[in-house]
Amino acid sequence: MIRPTEVKAREGHRLWLQYSDGSAGEVDLSHLVGIGVFTAWNDPERFKEAHIASHGAIAWEDDLELCPDALYLALTGKSVEEVVPGVRTLTENA
Repeated sequence: MIRPTEVKAREGHRLWLQYSDGSAGEVDLSHLVGIGVFTAWNDPERFKEAHIASHGAIAWEDDLELCPDALYLALTGKSVEEVVPGVRTLTENA
């Protein structure tokens, strides 16, 4: 499993992420600001609290987190099939 190893909040609601396979770069989350639970990010200081939770999610305190796999796909531009070979077979047989 590819897991996040480092996260840093950047200006403009962007995250710099590094993953265990060496992939690194920024993901823009500004399109989420002000929507539902993401209203918390209206406070720039709150966005700066980004960290990797004990279970691997990218989190802000205990009440807001994002899936590290979805962020990895956004960062790398890879498809689910590229990251998890055989995933279609698994879902087709479910």
